[in-house]
Amino acid sequence: MRATVGDRILVHGRTVGSGEQQGEIVEVRGQNGEPPYLVRFADGHESLFYPGSDCEIDTQTD
Repeated sequence: MRATVGDRILVHGRTVGSGEQQGEIVEVRGQNGEPPYLVRFADGHESLFYPGSDCEIDTQTD
């Protein structure tokens, strides 16, 4: 998985009834766009994040 600053990340709920989370990648700490990413989630909290198979990256295209 590769991302750049400004890309959106979508984390799908893993269990029935758990909601999805969305966030913005504010820093890429891995090499060549690889994880970990510093993500600011929609509720305002920031976290160092290693995406799993339940995640999608929405890349910014201008």
